[in-house]
Formats: sequence, structure tokens, C-alpha cells
Amino acid sequence: MSTLFKDRPVWAERPGLPARAAKNTTLAVIAVVILFPLYVVILTSLSPASAVNSAGGLVLVPQGISFQAYADLFSGGVVTRAVLVSLGVTAVGTLVSLVATVLAAYGLSQPGSLWHRPLLFAVLLTFLFAPGMIPLYLLVSNVGLIDSYWSLILPTAVNAFNLVVMRAFFMNLPQEIGDSARVDGASEWTIMTRLVLPMSKGVTAVVGLFYAVGYWNAFFNAILYINDNAKWPLQLVLRQYVQQGQQLSSSSVIGDAMQGGTASAPNLAIQMAIVVVALVPVTFVYPLVQKHFTKGVIIGAVKG
Repeated sequence: MSTLFKDRPVWAERPGLPARAAKNTTLAVIAVVILFPLYVVILTSLSPASAVNSAGGLVLVPQGISFQAYADLFSGGVVTRAVLVSLGVTAVGTLVSLVATVLAAYGLSQPGSLWHRPLLFAVLLTFLFAPGMIPLYLLVSNVGLIDSYWSLILPTAVNAFNLVVMRAFFMNLPQEIGDSARVDGASEWTIMTRLVLPMSKGVTAVVGLFYAVGYWNAFFNAILYINDNAKWPLQLVLRQYVQQGQQLSSSSVIGDAMQGGTASAPNLAIQMAIVVVALVPVTFVYPLVQKHFTKGVIIGAVKG
């Protein structure tokens, strides 16, 4: 037994007390650096007007709690509409992207499929040459998608990286399962839906997370294709009112329900509340698929 431990490499040994203390200290510092700005943003969004005014900006020390900023946001103004738009685009876009990616990945994972090599070459070519902004805008405009919610979904419906990852996962599955099903008379649709997809829950969850986060955080397509601010997604509202410092007027952000004499929250508190609302969905969804994240990416990775 002593010989076995003696022959272990240095990196396999249990680190000493100084090394463990240094690692824990480093992790604690990183956690503080990450969590402190989030704490300030949440606290400022929940602070009353007196606390924001006395702090002269972001609130560092709690001086009372007020949900007025969130009441203003969800009282029927542009932020309320933007949240609904982002939720709808994320839900529909993730579904469309997953369906398209699964169908394309399964077809490209079968060596005898129609136009297998040309289509695979076209997918891989997008890693090197991305379409330009002007040709893409002209295409979206010519098919009549300007000011349409579909312009936020269809131009980015299929991601080449996600397609390659899912294709590699399908190719790593035992081919004998599909062959035996074909001998029994099963169609390719039956094989994909009843055999392949149940074994691919991990990579499907990971790819779905990638798509959902991408749709939720996207704002550039809305800048290009959406002219009606009533159709703005939440991230574009966040960009206009927080990053660019545009003032939050009561007529645009606060709904009619808040116009009857109720004092609105400070402008800074509303801005921080928008940031919190933009962070909440990803923060809650990610832990649900975290257990599939590493396994899905590693198993579906391209090897060789």
C-alpha cells in the first residue's frame, strides 16, 4: 500500500493546508467579486426613494424595502410588454431551433441520408464564413419579416456549433439499436422519436439551454428588424434605458394603472429592477439543467 501511494504523481496527492487555504481564499474572493455587484443591483431595486437619494446613487447599505420599482414595471408599461415579448420569443424560438437542430443533426448523422456530404460541408462552412449584416437584412426585408417577431427567431434558428455537437452525439449512439429497429419495420421517424431522443436527454437539454439563453439575451436583431417599440424585447429595453442612460418617462415605462397619484420609484431603482428581471429567468433555469451540462457537452463533443 505504501508503494502504491509513493508511486502516485504529484498532482494526485492531497494538497497541503497552505494550498487548500490559498484555494479557498481565491474562491471566496471570486465569489465576492461576482456576488457583490448583484447584491448592489438587487438592493437598489428594492430601496425606497429616500434611500436612493441619500446614497446619491447605488445603495450599499439597506435602508428599508420597497417594491415600488417592480410595481411600476409590471403595471402595463413598455417593460411589461417587453417581458412578454421576450418570454414568447424565447419559448417559440427555442422550440423551433430544437426541432430544426434535432432533425438536421439526425439526418446528417446517417451516412446514407440524402445529400449528406454537401449539406454537412455547407454547415461546416458557416464556421469560417458568416453572412454579412447587410445581405441578411436585405433577405429579411425581402421576405417581409421587418417588424415581425419571426425576424427575431428565423435568422438565428439553427446554430452550427449546436448542430455539430448534437450530430456527434447521435453518431456515438450504438448503431445496432437503429439497425434492429429497421429490421422490425420501424421508420426513421419512429427510430428518432422513440429510440434516439429518449437516450439524448442530456445533450438536448444543453442545446436547449444554449438556444434559450441566446434568445433571451439577444437584442441586436431587434435593433435591425423591429421599428415598433411596442414589439421590443426586454434586452433592447434594458439597452435603451440602462446602458444608454435614456430617461424612463412615466408615459412609456409606467402603465396607466400607476398614473393615479401613486408616487413612482426613482429612475435608478427602476433601471436596476429591469436588470434584475432580465437576470431572473436564466438564473433559475440554469441550475435545472446543470447536471446535464458537462455530460451533454463532453459526450457530444467532436473527437479526433
